[in-house]
Amino acid sequence: MDTERLQQQTRFLVRQRLRLMVNQYEVRTEAPDGSEGELAAFAQQKRMAFKEQVTLYADDAKTRPILGFKARRRIDLAATYDVTDAAGQPLGLFRKDFRRSLLSSTWHLEQPGAGVVTGSERNRFVAVLRRVWGLVPYVDALPFAWPYHFDFVSGDRPAFSVEKKFGLRDRYVVDIQDPGLDRRLVIAQAVALDALQSR
Repeated sequence: MDTERLQQQTRFLVRQRLRLMVNQYEVRTEAPDGSEGELAAFAQQKRMAFKEQVTLYADDAKTRPILGFKARRRIDLAATYDVTDAAGQPLGLFRKDFRRSLLSSTWHLEQPGAGVVTGSERNRFVAVLRRVWGLVPYVDALPFAWPYHFDFVSGDRPAFSVEKKFGLRDRYVVDIQDPGLDRRLVIAQAVALDALQSR
């Protein structure tokens, strides 16, 4: 999918593939009947990497990279991730707000010329419950995770939202309200919400 058509999309469906040594994500458009449509991006992340780096491709054979994001530092609780296009040119960045994330995960997304978009978990009760649930021994072995919802705003205007669906594997619906947001940045942030959320 070329950048122009990608920029016209207002909804993406993200699904994690279950693999042993890597996390993989399919990002698709939504078909008219609400099902998964055309592949917009395919992401792969190595598990247990000291310096997080995720590359997104145009296809699941990984023949054509389209963008990626990479942590600036090896270990940083409030890490900043630079997002670049296939040629390595900067598209923007996102970072986790460590202090605010202690109770409710919060991220800041920056696009040059567009200011800062801030996303936080919609429901604080669910945010706290997820943290308590994570303290229960062996809970990571269970085949499901709590759903959560992020609302990203620019000032008081909605920019986009990411909703995690309850189920055996991670699935997300990404709705974009701000027409000026680079869809590549939104896709990178949506993938990061799953790939990096526990860090």
